[in-house]
Parts: sequence; C-alpha cells; structure tokens
Amino acid sequence: MKGAKVGATEAIAAALKSTQGTAVSADLDEDNGGLVWDVDVLGKDGRTWHSVEIDPGTGKVLGSHVERDDDGDDAAEDSRVAAAVKGASVTAGEAAEAAAGKGTVTSVDVDDDSRVSVWDVETVSADGTEGHWNVDLSSGKVVADRFDD
Repeated sequence: MKGAKVGATEAIAAALKSTQGTAVSADLDEDNGGLVWDVDVLGKDGRTWHSVEIDPGTGKVLGSHVERDDDGDDAAEDSRVAAAVKGASVTAGEAAEAAAGKGTVTSVDVDDDSRVSVWDVETVSADGTEGHWNVDLSSGKVVADRFDD
C-alpha cells in the first residue's frame, strides 16, 4: 500500500516496545482516509488483549487500548490463538520478514481455522497482485496459499 514507509516487522517491533507481550497480528488498514498499522498484542498475563495503532509513515505509536470481549463470544478463538502463539518458535515479526520477499506485507495473523495453525501473511506485489502465504509456526517455512488479482 502506497504511503506506508514502515513495514509490518517495524510496526510489530514498535507495538511491542509500547506494550509488553506477544504480537498475534498486524494489519495495515485504512482509517479515516489514511493508513494505520493495527497490531494486536497478547499481554504477558496471557489473557489481556491490546490493540496498538502505529503510524505507517513514522513508526510512532498513535495509541492503544485494551480489547474487551464483554459478551464472551470471542473467548474460544482467543484461547486457540493464545495457545498457537505460545507454542510457536516463529514470531509474527519473523513470519512477516519471511514472506517479505514475496511482496509488501499488508497483514500477518494466526490462522487457526485449518488443522494445523500457521501464520497467515498477505502481501501485495508491485503489479497489485495479492498473495496469501502460510508461514509454519515452528520452521518459518513459507508456502503459497493463494493469489488474487
């Protein structure tokens, strides 16, 4: 995405400087007409979820807040994601870096929908083709998932 000088790896690093824990996702989103990295961090207690917004132009933290699941409908998914990243030897930042050779990383998160949990990394190539990559949580091996025009 044009205008983003700070990549996923740097955005994750900035979020983790601000909020201690484990990064579980980073998404480059449009927000009020501009871009922002939204990095989700599982706190050191293993239960508290933080959303940290990073400026994609400067890498500065724009703000953060604790995510609340007041009705409990996300509890099962949160537990699966927490378990997947707890056992992972490859971090979100390392997964983004592993897939960076495939294009500009626009998203990285845990995909726990399949039988085996993997980092799901989305990229955009110079010609605008979107790639979806699976990065193994243990080995860091990158495998193509699918491509979109």
